[in-house]
Amino acid sequence: MARLVTRLTRQLGIDHPVLSAPMALAAGGALAAAVTRAGGLGLIGGGYGDGDWLEREFAQAGNTRTGCGFITWSLAKQPHLLTAALAHRPAALMLSFGDPAPFAAEIASAEIPLICQCQSLDHVRQALDAGAAIIVAQGGEAGGHGHRRATFPFVPEVADLLAHESPDTLLLAAGGIADGRGLAASLMLGADGVLVGTRFWASREALVHARQQAAALSATGDGTVRTSLPDIARRLDWPKPFDIRVAANDFTRRWAGRDEALKAAIEQEAPAYRDAFAAGDPDNAAVIVGEAVGLVADVPSAGEIVTRMVDEAAVLLGERAQSFLS
Repeated sequence: MARLVTRLTRQLGIDHPVLSAPMALAAGGALAAAVTRAGGLGLIGGGYGDGDWLEREFAQAGNTRTGCGFITWSLAKQPHLLTAALAHRPAALMLSFGDPAPFAAEIASAEIPLICQCQSLDHVRQALDAGAAIIVAQGGEAGGHGHRRATFPFVPEVADLLAHESPDTLLLAAGGIADGRGLAASLMLGADGVLVGTRFWASREALVHARQQAAALSATGDGTVRTSLPDIARRLDWPKPFDIRVAANDFTRRWAGRDEALKAAIEQEAPAYRDAFAAGDPDNAAVIVGEAVGLVADVPSAGEIVTRMVDEAAVLLGERAQSFLS
């Protein structure tokens, strides 16, 4: 297997510049550990703050070195979860969707690298002020929550900002990256590595219902939408400007443009949505994937995904690159 050496691999002590995203409810200890064993770094998703779940998933990872990520605005309601996660000595701690400053001192005192996921240049500067060691430039193509910037121009713009204002800070690209082409392109855009969600969501180790994964195999990037409907149905009060990218389905079509109607019917709709999600119903609960779902054709092991991605990127960056030079 090829190796791609970057500032990220050297700083984190990993073989490949590939991190799995800390996807809420989907990125458990088994997935994170599998990515790490394959030479990348897996992140356990702290999600909306279930302490017992978090402990179980760290136990699932065993002695394998993994990181952890939290939804920042949700962590603010249960800050003790950060202390609990840091007690496991994660390889890195990632914060997304909120001001990282209130948590930065505790992370720094634990000597754990802080990763901040950002959706705008203002977010990047906020993360730098908090002492982030690694910035994730997340494009709107990503599955799950995010905002509107496109990965392709956003990553090099952040790379230029960091080169000028904080050259020692590392950069990860996220959003629409599912194979070696995306990894190679990200490195060419100035990133030190990638954070991958949808492709690992469709892995055997992910905590995702098989019915939802099966539905994703026939989906395309055209068939994803940005919406707030799943958050309304789950009674999650997500702050602006964030919404969620999911595969369009009967649920999103039924309530499209009717946010207020869904809120009015929430006493009936919330239990129905919860039951549909538990059953893996891909028509009546969100299939949380990004535009890269159109590049997903199977559900292999996470380790195989890492191997494929790195090997393909190495070819593109090496042998294929030479074909463009006269």
